[in-house]
Amino acid sequence: MNEPSPEESEGVRQARFIAPPRATTLILVRHGESQPAHPDRPFPLVDGHGDPPLHTTGLAQADAVGSWLAARHQDGETIDAIYVTTLQRTHQTAAPLAAALGITPVVEPDLREVHLGDWEGGAFRSMIRSDQGLAARMMTEERWDIIPGSEPLDVFDARIMAGIGRIIAAHPDQRVVVVAHGGVIAHLLHRATGSTRFAFLGVDNGSISELVASDAGRRVRSFNQTSHLPAWE
Repeated sequence: MNEPSPEESEGVRQARFIAPPRATTLILVRHGESQPAHPDRPFPLVDGHGDPPLHTTGLAQADAVGSWLAARHQDGETIDAIYVTTLQRTHQTAAPLAAALGITPVVEPDLREVHLGDWEGGAFRSMIRSDQGLAARMMTEERWDIIPGSEPLDVFDARIMAGIGRIIAAHPDQRVVVVAHGGVIAHLLHRATGSTRFAFLGVDNGSISELVASDAGRRVRSFNQTSHLPAWE
């Protein structure tokens, strides 16, 4: 009489998630905390977008992101590419990881932050507190284009989806890190899940979220992981 196999004697165990064939695993990192905004010292602009460097806390967050992801890479969760946007806070956040892995980040311009129109250059942080009428409408209607002169929703959506689509097409069966912005990450997760537009807007500086994209669709595997970060200062 044949002995039962280990599976037959123990029963069928639960399986871990395995990405489908030709899927792209996107590790979405929000940049570290940027410099404070001052009404009398607006941020320099790059193509109309505020471009502050990282705060010292943001630099510490970048180091923590780099250390954590580099360790995962060494443990077998191989990182095949790193993407950043046109804005320096994403470059600075990606730098420690890029140095650890010897990977040169690729710039994807279409993943830059939503353009905030009249509230660009750091003004958003003040206006969100002082102009409660527009700020309340923006949050209630979940549309950035409530802000005067800001990027229309359909334009923002089209460029974000085009940018991430190019990355996905270039990396089947690979894992890539995308260092981007809060509004961009929130929009990608909204589109993946069919949630309300601002459902994921609470993504923290230096946090990590994971999105798996395949022919079967897009699955959110994690959101706003922050356990690797130093205490907020």
